[in-house]
Amino acid sequence: VQLQASGGGLVQTGGFLRISCVYSGRTSSSYALGWFRQAPGKEREFVAAMSWNGANTYYTDSVKGRFTISRDNTKNTVYLQMNNLRPEDTAIYYCAARKILNSGRYFSASEEYSDWGQGTQVTVSS
Repeated sequence: VQLQASGGGLVQTGGFLRISCVYSGRTSSSYALGWFRQAPGKEREFVAAMSWNGANTYYTDSVKGRFTISRDNTKNTVYLQMNNLRPEDTAIYYCAARKILNSGRYFSASEEYSDWGQGTQVTVSS
C-alpha cells in the first residue's frame, strides 16, 4: 500500500494541528496503521497506532491525552489530531501500514510495519 502524509506546519506552543495520511493500493485488505516521528538527531519513535477496525488504539506516554489517532476507511485516510503541542513534538511525522489478518491488532514497533509514507514536518515554536 502507498501512503501520502500531509497537513504538517508551524504552530505555537499550546496550539493544535491535524495531520492526515491517505493510503492507496490494495485497500481491500486490512491494514493496521501507525504514526511515528523523528526529531533532528534522534531516532524514529512510535507515536500512535490503530487497528483496522478502529476498536483498538495505543499511544506513547508523552502524547497520551493530547493526541488522537482516528481513521476513515471510506476515505482511506488516517488522522492524527495533535492538541496542546509542545516544542518537543517538533519532528517529521511518518505514517506506516501493515497488512494484517486480525482486524483488531495494532503495532508499536517500526520494524513491524512494511509500508511507509514520506513524512510531514511539524514544527512547534516556543
